Amino acid sequence: MSEVAGLFVYGTLRYPEVLRALLGRVPDLSPASAKGWRVRALPGVVYPGLVPDPARTAEGLLMAGLTGAERHLIDVYEGDLYDTVTLTLEDGRRAHAYTWRGETEAFDWDPRHFAAHELAAYLAALRS
Repeated sequence: MSEVAGLFVYGTLRYPEVLRALLGRVPDLSPASAKGWRVRALPGVVYPGLVPDPARTAEGLLMAGLTGAERHLIDVYEGDLYDTVTLTLEDGRRAHAYTWRGETEAFDWDPRHFAAHELAAYLAALRS
């Protein structure tokens, strides 16, 4: 079995500004996609959840080079409503990912909308 290449991020952790606020740096990021998964909007919050969907492909980034302390910070940031799984990306790399185990909206999360309309307030709340 191949080694895990890093962490597949698909929501708020794909933004360098969020990573700088959380980790104090931006780890290595490269484009990635995961077939059989979908990035769904969640009720009442601006961040998404990754859920299984055999007909879809989730777009995101592969984050590599995290230290153990940084991974712990991300675990705390993600909280108890996510499970950690290992999945295979479309290019064959394996990655950890946080999957949502609660209810979702009936539509996908829009990263462009988040960046344009919600990122600034999200960063302010994260830094406070």
